[in-house]
Amino acid sequence: MSDRIIFSRPFRAAAERANLLSVLDSDHSHGDGQFTRSATARIKAVTGAEHALLTTSCTHALELGALLLELGPDDEVIVPSFAFTSAATAMALRGSTCVFVDIDDTTGNIDPDAAAAAITARTKAIVVMHYGGVAADMAPLLELAAQHGVALIEDNAHGLGGTWRGRQLGTIGTIGTQSFHDTKNVHCGEGGALLLSDEILMGRAEIMREKGTDRARFLRGQVDKYSWQDIGSSYLPSELNAAVLDAQLAEFGTIQRERHRVWDTYAAALPDWAARNDIRPMTVPADRGHTAHLFYLRMPTEDSRDGLIAHLADRGIVAPFHYIPLDSSPAGLKYGRTPVPCTRSANFSATIVRLPLWPLLSTAQLDRVVDAVTAYQV
Repeated sequence: MSDRIIFSRPFRAAAERANLLSVLDSDHSHGDGQFTRSATARIKAVTGAEHALLTTSCTHALELGALLLELGPDDEVIVPSFAFTSAATAMALRGSTCVFVDIDDTTGNIDPDAAAAAITARTKAIVVMHYGGVAADMAPLLELAAQHGVALIEDNAHGLGGTWRGRQLGTIGTIGTQSFHDTKNVHCGEGGALLLSDEILMGRAEIMREKGTDRARFLRGQVDKYSWQDIGSSYLPSELNAAVLDAQLAEFGTIQRERHRVWDTYAAALPDWAARNDIRPMTVPADRGHTAHLFYLRMPTEDSRDGLIAHLADRGIVAPFHYIPLDSSPAGLKYGRTPVPCTRSANFSATIVRLPLWPLLSTAQLDRVVDAVTAYQV
C-alpha cells in the first residue's frame, strides 16, 4: 500500500549533495581527504574519543580491533549470544574461539555474571554490545577486565552519543567501534569507525588500516615515502562516503532530537496497554543516556510476537524482530562454544518486536502506529 509505514528510513542531511559534488569535482575521491578529516573531528567531538579512525564498516573496525589485540587460534573471546554476527565473525576470522554467554533480560546486553563465569586462562577479550543504544552494566565488566587482564571491546554500533554514568559509549573499554550503516542514526550508506585512547594502538591501527603501510604519515609529510610496515588490509573509506558522513554528523543534534521525539511518543503512549497484556516495553536504567536507536516491545510469547507483527503488517506497518542468537546459529556452533545454555538470549530473540523509528516519522504516522499497536490484544 502507498501509505505503508516502513521500519527505518535513512536520514538525508542538507549538505550531502554539495559535499558529494565537491568530491566529484576534485582530484581526491580516495580516503584521507578533507571530509575524512572533518568527519573524524566531528566523531571525536561527539564521543570525546582521543583517537578515531574512519573505516569502511563497523565490521571492519571490529576486525581491525582484533588485529590490534593480536587475537589468534589459542585465544578465546567472550561474546554475548544476542548480538549481530560481526561481533563474533571478526574474532573467528583471527582463529579465536567465540565463547557465547547469556544476556541481562532487562536490556538485552551481556550479563556480567555470565561473562565472569566464562573466563578461562585463554580469555583475551570480552565483547560488549550496547543494544539499542542503552549501555551495558559497565562497572562489573570493567572490574572483570582489570582483574583478569583482558581487553574490553565495545561494539557501539547502536550507541553513538549514548552514555553510561556520564561517560560516552565507545570510549570506556580498550577499543570502541561505531557503525554508519544506513540503518543507524547517522550513516554514510556503509561505514564505521574505530575509537581508541591508547597512542601506541592508534599508531599501529593507522598503519593496519592503510594496507599495512605508513601512507598516512607520508600524506602528513612526516616521511618522504611510504612502505609496507605491518599486516593490515584496506579499511579506509573513500571521500565519497566521508562526504555524506560529514554532512550527517553536522546535523547530529537534529537527528537525535527527532529520534527521541519518536521514542518518547512510544514510551508515553504504550505502557498502560502493555501492562494489561503482560507486555514489557523497552526501558532505560537511570544511570544511562540512550540514543533512541530502537524502541522495542517484549511480548509474553513467541506466538504473540508473531501475532503482533502480522497484525501490524495487515495495517501497513513494518515491525520486525531482531537477531537470531549466535550460539544456536550454524556458524556459532562451528566457531564457538557455549559453556552454559543462553536461555535468556533465546527468549529475548523469540519475543522482541521493534517499532518503526526514524527522524521524519510524522505525528499522523506515529498516531497510526500507536493506534494499531494498542488495538492488538494478547
